[in-house]
Amino acid sequence: MPSTDLPFYERVYRRLLSEKTRETAERTIVLIAIFSFAVHLLLLAAVHLGWIPDGGFAKLTGDPIVAVYTPFSFILIYEVYLLVYYLPKSITRYIGKQYEIITLIVIRKIFGDISHLEFTADWFNVEGDIQFTYDIIASVLLFFLIYLFYYLNSKRAEIRYAEGPSGKKIGNFVKVKKILAGILVPLFFILAAYNLGSWAQSIFSVGLSSAEASDVNNIFFEDFFTVLILADVFLLLFSFLHTDKFHQTIRNSGFVISTVLIKMSFGEEGLTGTILTVVAVIIGVLMLFIHNRFEKLEQEVAKKSDEN
Repeated sequence: MPSTDLPFYERVYRRLLSEKTRETAERTIVLIAIFSFAVHLLLLAAVHLGWIPDGGFAKLTGDPIVAVYTPFSFILIYEVYLLVYYLPKSITRYIGKQYEIITLIVIRKIFGDISHLEFTADWFNVEGDIQFTYDIIASVLLFFLIYLFYYLNSKRAEIRYAEGPSGKKIGNFVKVKKILAGILVPLFFILAAYNLGSWAQSIFSVGLSSAEASDVNNIFFEDFFTVLILADVFLLLFSFLHTDKFHQTIRNSGFVISTVLIKMSFGEEGLTGTILTVVAVIIGVLMLFIHNRFEKLEQEVAKKSDEN
């Protein structure tokens, strides 16, 4: 079918979320990440050589390791794009991308704080060192939990019994996901530009104090997960129109709860925020595990019914 004959939402979807667009976005983000890394290193060198004053940017120019923070930020932007890219294709892959993003945020935070560690005998009495320890443990746990999530998703594909060709309801649900994805892509880029602009304005007006620097980790992503919550709730409500299966409804509800907890973690500091993040992913993993058991049970019941 010629592209001009396609519905408007389909043309937008193909323009913004096609495989070709994804590959172009990947190459572009990688080049920007490399360039930003080089610029950060040059800025760091200029500050240390005394060519320019740090201007309150000590947290971002204190150590060469901190420069890794910058390209990680652009990699996260690409992960946001991938999240929307997978939304029409697979809800579980879409949720998995949320977990990947929050894990990368934790790892990026580690790179941002690693140069400020105080290697003393009172390690567990220094707030920064304790938070670094929490984040290291959390990143390993999150990585393992994401592995479990994708492993369970692959097992789900194995145990899912054939239900025949997709019906009209499934087609309508995919249509809704494509429309939603087409809306989210420009919305997220507008949101990112707005947050970056607001942050840059605050820097040039008042400087980057140590208190403000801690908020760098939350730029864009606190609002990002707020939008995701709204999108997830919308998908949950619309899913009622194409399925009446209890276990799918509970699974999708659990995914919404998981996203809400991730959003809440941005408003908490220290161990509380870290625990909320890990618990959010644990809920998603458990929901998918129980959902798989339900589908396996349905498969067994269907086989017995056919035998009888």
